[in-house]
Amino acid sequence: MTVDLLMLGVFSFLGGLIDAAVGGGGLILIPALLHALPQHAVATVLGTNKLAVLLGTGSSAMTFLKRIKIQWRLIIPCLLSAFACAYIGAYSVASIPTHIMKYLVFVLLVAMAIYTFMRKELGQVQHEKTLGTFQILQGCFLGGMIGFYDGAFGPGSGSFFIFMFVRLFGFDFLNAAASSKLLNIGTFIAALSFFVPSGHMLWQLGFYIAVCNVMGAIVGTFVALKYGSGLIRKLFLVLLVFLIGRMGMSILTAAA
Repeated sequence: MTVDLLMLGVFSFLGGLIDAAVGGGGLILIPALLHALPQHAVATVLGTNKLAVLLGTGSSAMTFLKRIKIQWRLIIPCLLSAFACAYIGAYSVASIPTHIMKYLVFVLLVAMAIYTFMRKELGQVQHEKTLGTFQILQGCFLGGMIGFYDGAFGPGSGSFFIFMFVRLFGFDFLNAAASSKLLNIGTFIAALSFFVPSGHMLWQLGFYIAVCNVMGAIVGTFVALKYGSGLIRKLFLVLLVFLIGRMGMSILTAAA
């Protein structure tokens, strides 16, 4: 085991832990992979990352499904939309300017953080809302947009899904976290269905960091279920501040 492999294992564990509770684990693991694998194409790094996070998110989702009631009438069409758009995003990964994606995501993260901080009651209690055709179409549209982003780039997609469920559909943070896992599974599988046939996969490394990611996801899911929406809201805000700082530094460094 080299130092790089050990560090990748640690980052993958932390990414799985954070991702299980509030999403955004990709911003921990993807930069670590890019640093450790400078000789490989970005698509190969993203493909290897998707394998790890798919298995980690899958283990987290299985635990959530035993404890959380899922609104399948909303989730299934959103999942199908996110799946289709994630495949398109992965197919487009080489042709989308990364810096434009970073600017857009940075602005959205700032807006999400301000809104969540100002609305203290947001996501604390589950508010059942009527799910008519219009609401489901809204979910499909936004799910597709986030799915495209996840296929093309990825970091923070779980957090965007959580915010969508909390803001639009009145979910508490715990139910939103559980539902976001199902959509992320769809986007990860869609992206892999492009990356794997294209040869953008390091299988041995992918399975190694996947094991670490699963262990982190188990811990993160336990914490989320034990302490509920109150803690997840705090972690969500902390993660958004971290994402904003990390992405802001990246933008400033690229502009210098």
